[in-house]
Amino acid sequence: MADPMRIRAQSAGDKTTVRVLMSHEMETGQRKDSAGKVIPAWFIQEVSATLNGKPVLSAQWGPSVSKNPFLQFSVKGAKAGDKVAVTWTDNKGDKRTDEATVS
Repeated sequence: MADPMRIRAQSAGDKTTVRVLMSHEMETGQRKDSAGKVIPAWFIQEVSATLNGKPVLSAQWGPSVSKNPFLQFSVKGAKAGDKVAVTWTDNKGDKRTDEATVS
């Protein structure tokens, strides 16, 4: 299982900015190791976010996204104390969900 995501959700007026730093190797399947063998593809395929259980973001990613990806998005209507949860699933079936409280 990957390390926890670092999530920060800050409210300013009616807009909340959510910043997420995900820990993942994000291998493309095109690099080779020191022995010349191809390193198998291993990357995040799906990312979703919810605000108090209601979906607010859904994305499909591929192997072109960098290692330890950073994601930022804005949500209207969130207020301090609300819960933002982010989930990702990779091509090997690993899944991670973490949440943060809007400040």
